[in-house]
Amino acid sequence: MYLTYFNGAWSDGNTPIFGAMDHSVWLGSSVFDGARSVRGRMPDLRPHLERVIRSAASLGMQCPLTVDEMEALVREGVARFPADAELYIRPLVFATEGLLIPVPEKSGFALTLFDAPMPPFTGFSACLSQLRRPTALMAPTDAKASSLYANTSRALRDAKERGYDNAVVCDSEGNVAEFASANLFLVTPQGEVVTPALNGTFLAGITRARVIALLKEAGITVVERTVMPQELETAVEIFNTGNYGKVTPCVNYEGRALAVGPVATKARDLYFAFMEAN
Repeated sequence: MYLTYFNGAWSDGNTPIFGAMDHSVWLGSSVFDGARSVRGRMPDLRPHLERVIRSAASLGMQCPLTVDEMEALVREGVARFPADAELYIRPLVFATEGLLIPVPEKSGFALTLFDAPMPPFTGFSACLSQLRRPTALMAPTDAKASSLYANTSRALRDAKERGYDNAVVCDSEGNVAEFASANLFLVTPQGEVVTPALNGTFLAGITRARVIALLKEAGITVVERTVMPQELETAVEIFNTGNYGKVTPCVNYEGRALAVGPVATKARDLYFAFMEAN
């Protein structure tokens, strides 16, 4: 089920919102964010809504709604679904006018909520992509910009052609940045829990930050540092964090089987306990 708020009204299905001459259609000026509602719980909803405003500004747009207005709409929309629904929440801001440079005050807004069951904690396979993430001097890497997802789609398509579910993508220097569709964590043979340090080439995930904080509160230190691709070849655990699955283990990396380990399991348990409490 799809439910979309656009131009002051809710509608079912894939609501048309663009015109052929809209700036966002032919020049790629749109941003979005993703949040979750799981049985009515909406963890970190406001940080996601705050980020879509920042993302819009990064591309020269102006989100027409405030955080409070978006939050009210989200809660109104979620109430239209069954109480046990597991939903994806996607606010979208897009430019409608402008020649090359978008007109900020002519930015459009749409909010879509749709059924998206939480994936099982059974894990996924991944390989190393030959593609790289752009730097902040090459692309709006500080925004959740729709245009950046062409890079993500290429990496995922290549991985699937090789028989894997996801891909590890490196930064311009050849160090690990993230998975194609989520942030990356690993556990070294020495027991160190590591995630690539933020360097402006990939989005600082809201779920990533939450998991780091929850693990720290539980006495598990997460080290943020440069990660070389060869470290993944010896890691005893690899897992991702992201809005869609929250915490998901990688159980096969480049053909090497990995267990669903205790750190990923702890991270997931902590996150879901946090979600239920908020």
